[in-house]
Amino acid sequence: MDESFSNLQTSHLLGSVPAVISEDDKKSTNVHIASVNEGPSANMQIFPPHQGNNSKGYQTLESPTEGPEQQPSNNWKGYFNVYSYAQYFNVDTDVVLNRLMSSLYPTSGDFFSKIDANPDLYGLVWICTTLVFVLSSLGNCATYLVKKRTNSEAPWVFDVNYINLAASLIYGYAIIVPVAFYFSLRYMGSRADLLRFWCLWGYSLFVFVPTTLPLLIPVEFLRWVIILLAGGGSSCFVALNLRSYLEASNDLTVVLAVAFGLQMVLSIFIKVWFFP
Repeated sequence: MDESFSNLQTSHLLGSVPAVISEDDKKSTNVHIASVNEGPSANMQIFPPHQGNNSKGYQTLESPTEGPEQQPSNNWKGYFNVYSYAQYFNVDTDVVLNRLMSSLYPTSGDFFSKIDANPDLYGLVWICTTLVFVLSSLGNCATYLVKKRTNSEAPWVFDVNYINLAASLIYGYAIIVPVAFYFSLRYMGSRADLLRFWCLWGYSLFVFVPTTLPLLIPVEFLRWVIILLAGGGSSCFVALNLRSYLEASNDLTVVLAVAFGLQMVLSIFIKVWFFP
């Protein structure tokens, strides 16, 4: 090993060998570092994902897109949207049972006060559907009993047309009749609410659901007594509640008489057609 290297000064070598930098480079480097340290701090921005359906990428917070929930509620397309009617089916079981019991006490006349906060369409749909099923099934049972009573050997066939007739009769009556009264009362200058009318006429049909069972008794006089009592109770329920609802209006005796008569006609038609 060459001994000339042993005379080198190595006390300043503590680790890596420093790079050789000229004085001009040092000045330029120091100026650059100072400008970075003294410059304004960078502003952080958050870019949330874009929520639109037809666009991609990200968007800034200053330009949010309007989602479907920000559509105006008075858009005419809302009438054809199923979700716009969900609020009218949002009722508890206790509320429905209370309204069903009210329909069995026709002389109270306070049904509109009970449904004023939350009129529903659940009762209309449920009662009409149940009544269609009951009329079509028990009506066929009634014809079976009558045929077996007159001629036990005669063949019997289930009449499917009872389902179509019952659906057309009950749904048509529960929907069209309130609409007719609504426009008639508005034309006469009286207050009217279509949703509350649908609710009233829907619950007025509940009395016919339990009444159809004793109509299977093969005694004609008893059948007429049962259906007339049910029809009279349903008619009083509609007429008296309409009177309490329209008490501040003009004389509407004709309207109340028509409402009473239509309920009686419905009950008689049920007896004549489904339980002959």
